[in-house]
Amino acid sequence: MRPVYDKLTLYITNEAFTFIPDHGRDSLTITRATGQVAFEQPAAQIPRTARRHPKTVHAIYGIISLSQSEYLIIATGRTLYPAPLLGHKVYRLHDFELIPINPLMSPDLTNNNQVHPVEAHLQALVKSHLSNGVFWASYTCDITTRLQAQWETREQRAHSALYEVADDRFFWNKFPASKLMESGANVGSYVLPILYGTVSIHEIPLSSLPRKSYLALISRRSRYRAGTRYFRRGIDSEGHVANFVESEQILLAKNEQEGGIPGSPFIGAHDFDDGWRDPFSDPTYAKLSFVQIRGSIPLFWAEINTLRYKPDLVVMQLEETMGVLRAHLDEQLKLYSPHTEGTPTGNLDLINLVNHKGHEGPIKEAYDKAMAEVSATLPNVRYEYFDFHNECKNMRWDRISVLIDRIKDDIERVGFFHIPPSKSPVPERLQNGVLRTNCMDNLDRTNVVQAALAKYVLQKQLYNIGGLVKEEGVDDNEALSAVFRNMWADHGDQIARAYGGSGALKSDFTRTNKRTRKGALEDGVKSVLRYVKNNFLDGPRQDAFDLMTGVYVPRQNPSSAMFLVTDRRDVVTRSMPAVAGFSFFMICAGLTLPRTSDYSLLYYFLLWFTWFLVAMTFIFVHGICYVSWPRLVSVKDTVFYDGPGFRKYWHGMGLDTKKAKSGVNSGLEKAALLKSKPMIMMEKWAGGGNDGDKRVD
Repeated sequence: MRPVYDKLTLYITNEAFTFIPDHGRDSLTITRATGQVAFEQPAAQIPRTARRHPKTVHAIYGIISLSQSEYLIIATGRTLYPAPLLGHKVYRLHDFELIPINPLMSPDLTNNNQVHPVEAHLQALVKSHLSNGVFWASYTCDITTRLQAQWETREQRAHSALYEVADDRFFWNKFPASKLMESGANVGSYVLPILYGTVSIHEIPLSSLPRKSYLALISRRSRYRAGTRYFRRGIDSEGHVANFVESEQILLAKNEQEGGIPGSPFIGAHDFDDGWRDPFSDPTYAKLSFVQIRGSIPLFWAEINTLRYKPDLVVMQLEETMGVLRAHLDEQLKLYSPHTEGTPTGNLDLINLVNHKGHEGPIKEAYDKAMAEVSATLPNVRYEYFDFHNECKNMRWDRISVLIDRIKDDIERVGFFHIPPSKSPVPERLQNGVLRTNCMDNLDRTNVVQAALAKYVLQKQLYNIGGLVKEEGVDDNEALSAVFRNMWADHGDQIARAYGGSGALKSDFTRTNKRTRKGALEDGVKSVLRYVKNNFLDGPRQDAFDLMTGVYVPRQNPSSAMFLVTDRRDVVTRSMPAVAGFSFFMICAGLTLPRTSDYSLLYYFLLWFTWFLVAMTFIFVHGICYVSWPRLVSVKDTVFYDGPGFRKYWHGMGLDTKKAKSGVNSGLEKAALLKSKPMIMMEKWAGGGNDGDKRVD
């Protein structure tokens, strides 16, 4: 496998961008007038008029098109993870820069061309996504692909570019990098697959093994149906689910003499070269891997923000539901079964943790029915329901063991991947399928259960290699247990921040094996933070995901996208937050400022309390108009859904919807009532006016 250049010098002229590697005889040129990509060997001659970029370029993220220009995205900052993975350096990338390819848009040129407000808005979306995301990369190793899949395709990998063998789901920058890859040029040394997720590698103390051992945890977030908590739920027409994350726990145990031989999985961070090396070549380490996945319930459903703490749940019974559910399950069976021709032979175990009653009850019931229907044709798929909140109420988190006891045979059937130390490595065991866990958000309950499953399997792995003696558990080794718990808690926090807007709930149990009152209080703070972000800040975040993953591609006409920077709600709707804020200020002033007379303030307070209550009542009755909705890809079809299925309440959609709920009206009359004035204003606010813009699914 040809490694990717990790240090590039960028030269800029009015005609082209030219990248020259620190150690290489070739160059990459992007023509600014046409965007054409050219690979040159020997390296192109740099004109004397070229301006050298002041920073070293550590990665070309890709090229993205906005409404006025295409932009080159580069990474100029990186942080080396202290411990290498399988003999390869792993970096966290940061400090991204957005450089316009159109020379007229360049900030260093004097011209009268002003950046259009739409263009400035799209630039801000890109920059916020790059600054808030957690991006990882290795120039010599494929961290997007789990170990077993790398083993099964190792012959192909030895002769391929890194981007050619990266897992398509977790190649986060594939859409921006597609112009480079499709250029026909030999760009293998310039295209770096970037992972959005987490990487954690720690030494673990095992007294029963004479030498160092290491535990690593990698989470890989899918670029399909990517987004935020309430704006990406359920499944799409291609069988991709929201918040899909693959988590791989890797154990590397060395039980022979210690030394920094070439290819050693863990040696000093600066004690090896940057060339490609087979990750399975070191004969002194046992390599074990256990993979789990999480993802939204694979049905068509949504939760509609209305400013209430509990959103409006919608479960849609569409004709294609069973088809896309089957496609999703088939894909997981195919991907996570051992690499064989024909029908997948692995097992897929679905663990559902949602509540059986209350707000979550209808989606649980719909999932139960769908799985009962589809399981007859998929014998390798098993569905297990565990009422997490009921079983673990009163902080009885130890009762997760009840679930593990119920699915113990399934865990054994799935197993784990294991290559023992050998000069001619051959797997002793293959992971025969995967465990898929979900709750409502696939964050908090899911992380607690996945950590428990990972600990159970880790214990089995350590027994297998002699790292633990019989009757000894992971929790009996305090140092090992602390590393494991903190690793999984950090892992859960990062996934939760990306999807939900705050760290994971219940992380105190993951970190300490105990549920505490302090942890419950912290969870309350996190819940409030999630509420604020999900209702008032997530619209632009969702737009950034859609823009960066290619779900939405702007036209080269900013005037057609003015809906992005205008508020077309009526004056009354827009003014109510200001009225409420000013009324609250006047109430506070009346309570705190000194009086100039003994005149009673009763009528003063009555006036401003009345205005405040009127404004707040209007806001919550029409709450859907005040949510920060995504504007690039409208969600109005989900918000206004009125077909078969389940719809809980019509909160926040205006007073007229009470008539729609009563059943007096039906058909077109009911649909017309749902299109009441506040809802029309929400449709405009949420991007209903984005006619003519191209979308790519």
